[in-house]
Amino acid sequence: TDFPLLEYDEELQRFVAVHHPFTSPLPEDRSLLSEAADKIKDVKSAAYDLVCNGFEIGGGSVRIHEKEIQEKMFELLGLQREEAKEKFGFLLEALSYGPPPHAGMAFGFDRCAMILSGAPSIRDVIAFPKTATASDLMSGAPTQIDDHQLEELSVKNTVVASVDEE
Repeated sequence: TDFPLLEYDEELQRFVAVHHPFTSPLPEDRSLLSEAADKIKDVKSAAYDLVCNGFEIGGGSVRIHEKEIQEKMFELLGLQREEAKEKFGFLLEALSYGPPPHAGMAFGFDRCAMILSGAPSIRDVIAFPKTATASDLMSGAPTQIDDHQLEELSVKNTVVASVDEE
């Protein structure tokens, strides 16, 4: 597969995960994680895609299952040790117990339906497709949420209504 584990984001001035921050590096590339940035960009991930007739229909990765590697990944992504502990302490603790290697994969059922039906576009088989702005043409979502619903969920709306919405 040869997918890179990380890529450098010039705007953020740090590495970002190509797949997700829990993707394991290939075993032969693990030692490169402690190298200089020009070597780190060469680290390949244990990620994979499932392709059918040229269409990606699934993808996944082997997850990091060692605490030290996960801590190094967080460090490379710019998470300070305390922030990583605050956000992912439960995971780091679980990894300290030595879980076995494990992996995951997600299939794109809609993509399979597109291939099987011979449809030219995935939009032709999605029951309720969203637009480029993530709005739903069938339901009109997203819509305004009334104050009672917000209160019930203990959520505060901080968006200032524009002149057109009033």
